[in-house]
Amino acid sequence: MKAYIGLGSNLADPQAQLQRAITELAQLPQSQLLAQSSLYRSAPMGPQDQPDYLNAVVALETALPPLALLAELQTVEAAHQRVRGERWGPRTLDLDLLLYADRTIDLPALTVPHPGLYERNFVLYPLAEIAPGLEIPGLGVLGELLARCERGSLVVIEKNQSDTA
Repeated sequence: MKAYIGLGSNLADPQAQLQRAITELAQLPQSQLLAQSSLYRSAPMGPQDQPDYLNAVVALETALPPLALLAELQTVEAAHQRVRGERWGPRTLDLDLLLYADRTIDLPALTVPHPGLYERNFVLYPLAEIAPGLEIPGLGVLGELLARCERGSLVVIEKNQSDTA
């Protein structure tokens, strides 16, 4: 199954956090890294008295079921000293399971497509970079969502030459 993971960090050298996390995602069991977006800088979504975020999206081919994949993502976050405190507060690493194949999942521990995906420029622009024609279950074609999402202050800080997934 193809899964898309959103990455974000704004503490403890965010660029290094994301680069290390991408390497760790490539090593997940029963999974293969297919593509990674460029790194983007975005203003914080929540409290504004925190540093800007760096964000990226990766595509994985995985045989892990959705909840097992989520558990692996949380293990990677924990290895980066992720502390779950204030909602939308600062963090060393945030990994979100954005999409899992063409599935819609609504469980207490996991919602896919990720809630708010359709309105978050720091998700849509990197996702479009690696999967431009993607159809998002229940939401439509990625290009249409992108057309309705302002780029705002989102800026590429490290370009990636990845193949599209």
